[in-house]
Amino acid sequence: MDGNDTSAGKCPVMHGGSTSSKTSVTKFWPNALNLDILHQHDSKTNPLAGFDYRSAVKGLDVDALKADLRALMNDSQDWWPADWGSYVGMFARVAWHAAGSYRNTDGRGGSGTGNQRFAPLNSWPDNVNTDKGRRLLWPIKKKYGNKISWADLIVLSGTIAYEVAGLKTFGFAFGREDIWHPEKDIYWGDEMEWLAPSDTRYDDVADATSLSNPLAAVQMGLIYVNPEGVNGKPDPARTALMMRETFARMGMDDEETVALTAGGHTIGKAHGNGSAANLSADPEAADIDAQGMGWMNTKGRGIGRDTVVSGIEGAWTTNPTRWDNEFFTLLFKYDWALARSPAGAQQWEPVNIAEEDKPVDVEDASIRYNPIMTDADMALKVDPIYRAISERFMNDFDAFSDAFARAWFKLTHRDMGPKSRYIGPDAPQEELLWQDPVPAGNASYDVAAVKAKIAASGLSVADMVATAWDSARTFRGSDFRGGANGARIRLAPQKDWAANEPARLAAVLAVLEPIAAATGASIADVIVLAGNVGIEQAAKAAGHEVTVPFAPGRGDASQEQTDVAGQAVLEPQADGFRNFEKQAFTVTPEEMLLDRAQLLGLTAAEMTVLVGGLRVLGTNHGGSDKGVFTERKGALSNDFFVNLTDMAYKWEPTGRNSYNITDRKTGAVKWTASRVDLVFGSNSVLRAYSEVYAQDDNAGKFVADFVAAWTKVMNADRYDLKA
Repeated sequence: MDGNDTSAGKCPVMHGGSTSSKTSVTKFWPNALNLDILHQHDSKTNPLAGFDYRSAVKGLDVDALKADLRALMNDSQDWWPADWGSYVGMFARVAWHAAGSYRNTDGRGGSGTGNQRFAPLNSWPDNVNTDKGRRLLWPIKKKYGNKISWADLIVLSGTIAYEVAGLKTFGFAFGREDIWHPEKDIYWGDEMEWLAPSDTRYDDVADATSLSNPLAAVQMGLIYVNPEGVNGKPDPARTALMMRETFARMGMDDEETVALTAGGHTIGKAHGNGSAANLSADPEAADIDAQGMGWMNTKGRGIGRDTVVSGIEGAWTTNPTRWDNEFFTLLFKYDWALARSPAGAQQWEPVNIAEEDKPVDVEDASIRYNPIMTDADMALKVDPIYRAISERFMNDFDAFSDAFARAWFKLTHRDMGPKSRYIGPDAPQEELLWQDPVPAGNASYDVAAVKAKIAASGLSVADMVATAWDSARTFRGSDFRGGANGARIRLAPQKDWAANEPARLAAVLAVLEPIAAATGASIADVIVLAGNVGIEQAAKAAGHEVTVPFAPGRGDASQEQTDVAGQAVLEPQADGFRNFEKQAFTVTPEEMLLDRAQLLGLTAAEMTVLVGGLRVLGTNHGGSDKGVFTERKGALSNDFFVNLTDMAYKWEPTGRNSYNITDRKTGAVKWTASRVDLVFGSNSVLRAYSEVYAQDDNAGKFVADFVAAWTKVMNADRYDLKA
């Protein structure tokens, strides 16, 4: 080969964005609708396809696993030695940082999938050296194999760490299933650099509540707030405001925020005894010989007392391997002044501290150092609300321990969904409001009799189908919240949501609730069953006899079992399935559709068939005719796709989200449409699906696929059917 041949050594394969080329074919069309978010859990990536983890974990020897974890806590490894001979701080942090990425705005993040193993989370600046914790856990994961997921093991390791330190924990539940590839399509922010200033994600950085939705962390690469202060400028009062908002977006109130902050810093230490400039690349960017680990110190020992993580250096308490009340004792006993760590990070250190109150060196007990506080720690002393809670905890250690144990359980189980999904001997029996409890339902009534009453009720197909859809569409596969079970659509706050058309909803419920009362069925069941009846009627009107699958047994939640504030995050701001937008957003309606479809667990094909079917059934919000491409509204036909792909028409914009569909010959307006409607003809992938359903030989397939996708949504929260 000629040495001047510039093609030498070039790989013939087009690489994706996460490989060394850093490019993707999509770079040429950056504004094209990217459907990848609907393929996040493609079974093709799963090396255990067909394996049922939730069944396998029930055969786990829990006592043996916990014994091995307890032994690990004090079994220091030479390659990564434990501070003071104990890993309790290490594993508390690994679990905290796995769970702490959760945000209640869309339920994404959190510890429920083992996503800390993959980019970007495995390489976030805030997660420095969590890779070492997972490597320390590997021998245990290897031993117990498929009976313990990484997601469960990571959280359990943190819980056991607190038990070894002396805390009586609230409990632990197994049941988290691992994913097998990066969730690269989760929106973590627009920034193109780690730790970019907070200003980039706030409308006004002085107003903590202006943090852009659905984000919860204040900067790219952090799980909550900057430990050095807002944009790295120490000011505990301002940091307190950021904490209140970001912890609220993690589903935590003020007491839980104080408990988690203090409890998280009661054990372990921060590491910054050296320059961060000496660290190697993060795991995702490290050279191949690093074998998936990053942040290795390129100068000096880089372990033990010379470890660098956050840049802040020091322990918060005198005895950092023991669960005690020293965090609050030291915080209020001393005045604190700003100082610099050896790495140059800003931290707070006590003034004139007694020698016996200083923690000892992690390797040499004859050496003592000042304890430290972050700006977030100081916020607990400066903010009047946080201070009152902190003083109460300082004077009542049992109250603090109980509050932390409960908050830790919530932090690490918030994205597991209802208590019915908990597995294992240590799952607590107490019913907690944040678990969205639903009483057991009745499954022994005459379903056929209920269907007959619904069919004779006079309700329209559109009203029956729309109400069932609205009840079920709140489901989020991200944290297993929402859904039709519980019939919370009839309770505050859901009954008053604009997306649910309160007046229409009240009228429909007034018809369905007496049917439930008369037959022994739950209202939740009757709502879903009414949707099924509507679909069966619509299919018959289109010439297809179908029976929509139905499984009775949903329960009805009470208003007292409903956390009104907690439910507020489930409110649909947009629902492309019903052509609804509460307001104009910076992202397009079709992008909002993808977000909802992904949370519902739908594939791109399922999303397509549902939109086409719901349009011809006339279920648009407010009765809008946008996208109703049919002359026989109320019949479950494939007309939406037939007419969308018919070249007899052309498409003309008339507003931000409004289009006319006109006859090419006469110029007459035939239909109107939204962007969501037209994307099924414009996007190449969605058009391919649309063409399948528009074919003359696929009218029956369209109905069958619609029924299957509909049933999937209606049963998304029926964990009793999946046990």
